[in-house]
Amino acid sequence: MTRPFRFGVTLSTAVDADAWRAKCRRAEELGYDTILVPDHLDSPAPFPALVAAAQATTRPRVGTSVLNCAFWNPVLLAREVATTAALTDGRLELGLGTGYVRAEFERAGVAWGTPGSRVDRLLRTVEELERLWDPSGPVPRPPLLIGGDGDRMLRLAAEHADIVGFTGTRPRPGHPGALLPLPAAELDGRVAAYRKFAADRAEPAERNLLVQLVAVTDDPSAAARPWLERMPELTERDVLESPLALIGTREQIVERLLAHRERYGFSYVTVLEPYLEALGTVVAELRGR
Repeated sequence: MTRPFRFGVTLSTAVDADAWRAKCRRAEELGYDTILVPDHLDSPAPFPALVAAAQATTRPRVGTSVLNCAFWNPVLLAREVATTAALTDGRLELGLGTGYVRAEFERAGVAWGTPGSRVDRLLRTVEELERLWDPSGPVPRPPLLIGGDGDRMLRLAAEHADIVGFTGTRPRPGHPGALLPLPAAELDGRVAAYRKFAADRAEPAERNLLVQLVAVTDDPSAAARPWLERMPELTERDVLESPLALIGTREQIVERLLAHRERYGFSYVTVLEPYLEALGTVVAELRGR
């Protein structure tokens, strides 16, 4: 089953109300399908920002990309989700993850724990949200995205999520909280693992990828240089072949996105705020296609 493309943008820069509304309207003008907010301590608080985004626009869905479950009591989170879903007229998408920046856990006074305990917390959150959601309420249950590439996270996504969010990254050794892109072949393996876990699903989940770099250019080498300076473990070929980097002419980026959908099933493509305009140049051509 080939799903039509959807495009999202993660807005993470705190600004005043007028500037925030203007950014959201610009995303809508460019054709983005979803306006998303992350859950980092230096970013805007997710739920108020999403309500404001929905009030400033008419068409895009709004969502979290993704909530750090360690920061949220599941019962109180259920209240936030239900209220936000109602105030956004059912346009909410709920993205959940485990959190990966240890320094943020320490700043928030939350135990870092182990990878297993963080996944346990996410599972408890999902189960509690499913238990508490009122099917007779004013809006339907929001679509659920679970983000992560490990086997256990992919298994949870196969069991519970409407959208599986691939990060396409691994921790960068010696740099806490930093990530390196997976080689394309390793990402093949992660997608294959998800397919295995989801083999018994009645309806396949939508597959999402968070793209980390977009450059519409005739000089790919120059566009790759900032990543190489920041991550000397990578080669230029690593960057240019990474699914997390869309580098090339507009036509080449369109072809790459079509190829990624064919190879990995990524029909829902999310981009970071600095690349709002760059990806916007191809959104109109591929949106809904």
